[in-house]
Amino acid sequence: METARLASLIAATVTTGLMAGLFFAFDVSVMPALKRSDDRTLIQVMQRINTAIINGLFLLVFLGALLFTGLALALHFADGGGWSGAGIALAAALVAYVLALGVTGRVNIPLNNALEQAGPVDRIADPAPVRHAFESRWVPANRWRTLLCTVALGCLSWALSVS
Repeated sequence: METARLASLIAATVTTGLMAGLFFAFDVSVMPALKRSDDRTLIQVMQRINTAIINGLFLLVFLGALLFTGLALALHFADGGGWSGAGIALAAALVAYVLALGVTGRVNIPLNNALEQAGPVDRIADPAPVRHAFESRWVPANRWRTLLCTVALGCLSWALSVS
């Protein structure tokens, strides 16, 4: 039981860290670079990213962070850990990651879908409103995802340190 609990906690920490890093990379490099580009470039690049990111490895990490954190929490309680420091940290990590998923599902994914539905960038008559509708909401939502995943990562790190 102890080995499975520790393995799930390590897997949760690694996958959550990867997600926090992905969202952070968009905050500090991808979106600032695209902000300096023209409307058509931002739309085209984001359409391509949104297509490329849907792959097995991404989905394993994206969903794995949730599943491994939930498993680590369940195994912690099954092992008699209760609401100790690690139990609270694991629960907080799970809540933070679920909130990040909520932002993703309610804001980022619908915006990604709307950008795709705008069609090929060379056929968009006026790309400025398409860009604005996407960028003005997607960027702040991504900052929330970064913050929430970073909080989850910190909580998982704390749980590792007290385990």
